[in-house]
Amino acid sequence: MTNSENTSTTTCLRRMLEEPGLLLAPGAYDALSARLIAQAGFPLAYMTGFGTAASVLGQPDVGLVTMSEMVTRAAALTAVMGKRPLIADADTGYGSPLNVRRTVREYERAGVAALHLEDQAWPKKCGHLGGKQVIPLEDMVQKIRAAVDAREDPDFIIIGRTDANGVLGFAEALRRAQAYYEAGADMLLIEAPKSLEEIQKIAETFQGVPLVFNWVESGKTPLLPLEKIQQLGFKVIIFSVSLLFAATHNILALLDLLKRGETSAAFAEHMVSFSQFTKHIGLAEIEALERRYSSV
Repeated sequence: MTNSENTSTTTCLRRMLEEPGLLLAPGAYDALSARLIAQAGFPLAYMTGFGTAASVLGQPDVGLVTMSEMVTRAAALTAVMGKRPLIADADTGYGSPLNVRRTVREYERAGVAALHLEDQAWPKKCGHLGGKQVIPLEDMVQKIRAAVDAREDPDFIIIGRTDANGVLGFAEALRRAQAYYEAGADMLLIEAPKSLEEIQKIAETFQGVPLVFNWVESGKTPLLPLEKIQQLGFKVIIFSVSLLFAATHNILALLDLLKRGETSAAFAEHMVSFSQFTKHIGLAEIEALERRYSSV
């Protein structure tokens, strides 16, 4: 499903969540990857904080990226996605509940359709890294309340995320997710379940609640067949790092060839051509506009 001309991306995403079926959201780490996701026909995309830290700073996801940098990247992604919704990582909301209010407003202005807020203490870390800390449950409940109150578009979606499983245990993660849902979160993301049993328990506990499955290659969570994830009751799968890892693999392989004294000709079958690339980044549309506005 794609958005109609007069329907907002937020409303479109709301409708997608009400329809049957599993939604696949590849992770975009820059505008090029977002554009390619849209061209491939995916109905929505996910802006990965892990990938944003890597692509903007060349650094790991350990709380180095600021709110303004994340909003700028989100705006760049929505600008090339047409009417497709973008779900975005908003880390901890970048401060107190008052900061969260501003974060929600800024993400809305950037054209984002949904964001997730996590209960980590700052500086936060990727959910599949060790050494994390979480804030008190009551403090995070207030952040969720602030996010819900702050949105100007009632269809804008707030996803409550808990990272408590890796810090305080699975039972506490379930307790926190329930509290965030009761505080007004529209969807839930319980980060880094470590077994099939934990994944099943999440689905059983939150039947009828739209659930996000964070697919992270070689992370802490078992990677199940898509059919199984859908049968369990998850609604959205975000492939947070898949495109980033695939691109990095190819870049490293080509660099290795060049370092050994070979040329990129030996890698041609793994590359697009010049004309293919310019087609994907919209050169034909730019040239059409140049002709339209030419004074010659």
